[in-house]
Amino acid sequence: MSYLRPAVQEMVINGVSSRKVERVLDELGVERMSKSQVSLLCVQLDGTVRAFRERRLEAAYPYVMFDAIYVKMREDGRVANQAVVIAYAVNEHGLRKVIGVDIVLTESRESWSTFMRGLIERGLHGVRLVVSGAHEGLKAAIATILPQAQWQRCRVHFLRNIMAHVPQHRKLEIAAAFRSILSMETADAARLQAVKIIEQHSKANPKAMEILGAGLEDVLSFFDFPSEHHRKLWSSNPIEHLNGTLRKRTNVVGIFPNAGAALRLISMVLIEQTEDWITERCYMSEASMQLVNSPKNAYTRGA
Repeated sequence: MSYLRPAVQEMVINGVSSRKVERVLDELGVERMSKSQVSLLCVQLDGTVRAFRERRLEAAYPYVMFDAIYVKMREDGRVANQAVVIAYAVNEHGLRKVIGVDIVLTESRESWSTFMRGLIERGLHGVRLVVSGAHEGLKAAIATILPQAQWQRCRVHFLRNIMAHVPQHRKLEIAAAFRSILSMETADAARLQAVKIIEQHSKANPKAMEILGAGLEDVLSFFDFPSEHHRKLWSSNPIEHLNGTLRKRTNVVGIFPNAGAALRLISMVLIEQTEDWITERCYMSEASMQLVNSPKNAYTRGA
């Protein structure tokens, strides 16, 4: 029966429920593995998950991204959405890692703060830039727990906020105008371009331009870092792509029986992804990472 253990655990990681695993094994002529035995094999994955989630973070991580996805789970006899909070990062050697994952009731300042403190207790240090959406609880936690880091608002989320106030027939035009701002070579050039865009479109799209003006500085932080990193820092697309992979697996399950089951599956998917990144070339060159801590980029919030 031991030869079936890896196959059963792989099915679990891919979101197949214990009941469905039992049915598959029955079709294969395996009659001795009960639902409880399948569940026991699932629990054996917990040691791997615990080691991944609690491992020491030895290297410095100049770039960190935070985001969350929601999954349905059954708690106390009812089904509710709960947030899976994830920390993705690039270390001082230019390698990308998932450095943290947890499940919380909601994306409050308190829950994000607790998550970040856990990362620091495990050794997180050297953070220069944090990339995320503009969720108020998340922003407040970043400012409190990681005050030494700059904050980069995800340009994709910001553009969505702007476009929500643009009529359909003007969306392509305004989106192109917004992209022209961030395509400038320097932050000062981007600011000048933004002034032109706002002046040009304020009459027809006043609310959209008001949002653009108010939030512009939040999306320009990436200019303070090496130019070859810009496209990888100006949005949270890397972690959004990771979230897409997670949703494919969680959608197979639909409703998790409890938080532990959800955390087990999601963590194993993140372990797989992190291992895949190890075999790739550096996400950012090590030489370019040396520039991140140069005097030009030295920054302390509020200094």
